[in-house]
Amino acid sequence: MKKLFRLIPIFCYLFFITACDTKKKEDVAVAEKVEKPNIIFILTDDQRWDALGFAGNPIIKTPNMDELAGSGLYFKNAFVTTPICAASRATLFTGLYERTHDFNFGKPKLKDGYMYESYPYLLKKAGYRTGLIGKLGVKLNPGIQDSLFDTTKKTFWPYLVEVDGEEKHLADINGDHAIDFIKSEKGKPFCLSLSFWSPHADDGAEEQYFWPKYVDSLYVNDTIPTPETADPKFFAALPEFMKHTMNRKRWYWRYDTPEKFQKMVKGYYKMISTVDGVVGRIRKTLEEEGLADNTVIVFMGDNGYYMGERGFSGKWLMHEQSLRVPLMIYDPREPKSSQSKTFDEMVLNLDIAPTLLDLAGVDIPESYQGESLVDFYDKDVSNWRTSAFFEHQREGESLLPKTEAFRDDTYKFIRYEAAPEFVELYNLKEDFNEVNNLALDKKYSDLVDFYAKKCDSVAGKLLAQRIAK
Repeated sequence: MKKLFRLIPIFCYLFFITACDTKKKEDVAVAEKVEKPNIIFILTDDQRWDALGFAGNPIIKTPNMDELAGSGLYFKNAFVTTPICAASRATLFTGLYERTHDFNFGKPKLKDGYMYESYPYLLKKAGYRTGLIGKLGVKLNPGIQDSLFDTTKKTFWPYLVEVDGEEKHLADINGDHAIDFIKSEKGKPFCLSLSFWSPHADDGAEEQYFWPKYVDSLYVNDTIPTPETADPKFFAALPEFMKHTMNRKRWYWRYDTPEKFQKMVKGYYKMISTVDGVVGRIRKTLEEEGLADNTVIVFMGDNGYYMGERGFSGKWLMHEQSLRVPLMIYDPREPKSSQSKTFDEMVLNLDIAPTLLDLAGVDIPESYQGESLVDFYDKDVSNWRTSAFFEHQREGESLLPKTEAFRDDTYKFIRYEAAPEFVELYNLKEDFNEVNNLALDKKYSDLVDFYAKKCDSVAGKLLAQRIAK
């Protein structure tokens, strides 16, 4: 009996050690689970960088987008490498330039090999529940879509439809689908790609822009300032081939009178404000579902947009209005010291796929041509890129000339495949509106040759990285 009494403390000690070890393993398991954040990637269509209150626009109402930008990481100089939805979205999925993934309007479907290294495929393979809501924007081979997304809710125009006897806007319908996805199975982390059609114009409709009645009162008493370069003299100075592009054709649809300009820009802003309201609803749902503290939100536009500059509408070309987009990352898991930061560095849509994988702790393919923006949390980014190549290679459209550009901290060089005699060179530090074409001055000929060779070199390297299937 005495021996038994002596063994009791030993049994208690062993029980304590075992319990502690079990608890430690449980804590580690919970910690590992918490380390996998939910991710929502929100993409708008045709939202230029300054169609955002946080960017300094004094008229547009975007309080929820502004909150994301102000509370997270905001990138003042975010660009798309190809300013058109099809190619840009392919780049967002694959982390590759158009010259490599070779997808745009007028081209074959996006190759399977690229999609097997896309961020949704790799996240799903890593155990994420993946979803796509809204606009896919790329053409895929049969069967690939199901390997990318557990849930797909693709939506299409018209913007205003009747649902249960009431008129509803497409952005709100996408928001409803997103909320349903968030509220569904919670057994594993999710990545939701929420891709709005807004504020893209309905090109086949005379009115162009459509919004729900609840934003009717917005901007009624505002006067939208006319861009300086909307003066007809800037259009008159363009070479003849640029006067007959799709950019000019759509200018007549939207901006050819002062009255139409005011109406159309206000419609464009109302559609963005509608999306902003949906962003607010989604964030409220995350709070209600207890997911807000572990859900990263990445917000971006798929390309920029001319609003009368140069007598243009649309995108496609290589000027700042066409290339620059809003981009912010809100990560509630980060300490306050790593939040509420604004960066001047040049970031690209190439960087989205590696960023989403990095957030999830998934290995980034070596084939990717972008870099993870997670480095901006707390790492040294002093060696971040200071230059980038841009292109638009759409086939079969004479009104959209193929074009290339190279941009660094000081200069931007632009050339056109169909008009090699015309090139543009701008000093961006002195000429943000890109109106003083230095390429017309012979003293800049060496610089023109330098950037032309840069474009040749980069284009060749990107072409060499294409795959067969």
